[in-house]
Amino acid sequence: MKIFLLEDELMLNESIHEYLQAQGHKIISFTDGLEAFDNLKKDVYDLLILDINVPNIDGLSLLEKLHALKIHTPTIYISALVDIEDISRAYDLGCYDYLKKPFHLKELALKIDRILTDKDIPLVFLRLSKNYMYDQEKNTLLFNNTPQILTKKQSQIIDILARNRGRVVDFEQFRIYVWDEQIIDNATIRAEVNRLKKSLKEDIISNVRGMGYMIEK
Repeated sequence: MKIFLLEDELMLNESIHEYLQAQGHKIISFTDGLEAFDNLKKDVYDLLILDINVPNIDGLSLLEKLHALKIHTPTIYISALVDIEDISRAYDLGCYDYLKKPFHLKELALKIDRILTDKDIPLVFLRLSKNYMYDQEKNTLLFNNTPQILTKKQSQIIDILARNRGRVVDFEQFRIYVWDEQIIDNATIRAEVNRLKKSLKEDIISNVRGMGYMIEK
């Protein structure tokens, strides 16, 4: 899981970073809200862990700014603040959970594990590469958060590949989903996929010889 951490207490920042990294997660950490915002506009994460009281842009305002840019990522707040107004605002912004300092790092890890298994959390965005994301709700391919213009068939190809990341989509599945079960040969499917691949800025679609195509997970 690629996790973004915003925490201005250096020792706590380092402790969280090292602990979650040891759990197998990739952690990118910041101590300043403005620098965090600049990064979040360019990169994509599976989870945000945000302190509230940080320099330049506080954690609550940061999430508001991200939502204004249509960037919606599951968020856990960590804070020493206990004011009910701050807690209420955090949940109003759609945060997944709120953890009061001090806390045990295992408690944070448990909340992250719950996000990975909770079927009610709408993990709308699928990361396909460093720069490509797929918005499942809008059926839209994004490059650095910018929607990409595709033909109807190209959009359907990306949709079935994105939703089956890590699995091969065979030619019969393409015939059923993209061509509405029309009788077409594999060469036609290959030609359409190749046109799509040429239009992409990164090589995210792999050819599995004799079987079909896939996007690595």
